[in-house]
Amino acid sequence: MDDYPLLNLFLTMLYLFLWVLWFFLLFKVVTDLFRDHSLNGWAKAGWLVFVILLPYLGVLVYLIVRGRGMAQRDAKQAKDSEAAFRQYVKQAAGTEGGSGTGSHVSDLAKLAELKDKGDINQEEYEKAKAKLLV
Repeated sequence: MDDYPLLNLFLTMLYLFLWVLWFFLLFKVVTDLFRDHSLNGWAKAGWLVFVILLPYLGVLVYLIVRGRGMAQRDAKQAKDSEAAFRQYVKQAAGTEGGSGTGSHVSDLAKLAELKDKGDINQEEYEKAKAKLLV
């Protein structure tokens, strides 16, 4: 262990971290290339060849030239994902007036209110309740 001092260990860990960070950045750039709909196929192929043949320079040039659009595409994807999640939650909760459980609960509450007011009798209430629960 005397041949490998503590400082060399830290430098090795730093190099490993930077190497992993660079791979993450490379995958982020390639993902952004394929996600961008404003580029045609030839432009995507050109960027991809540039990033693969000259990896460090290609990634840095891509970030300088297309970094702002990359951030905008990330923000748009996050916004679309959140909107889709909210739509799914609304649909699953049945708050859109569809055939979800939320509409059945509100319909049963209305039926109970009508029965309590005396607008419908017990028999009508039971029939309507059976229709809702089927």
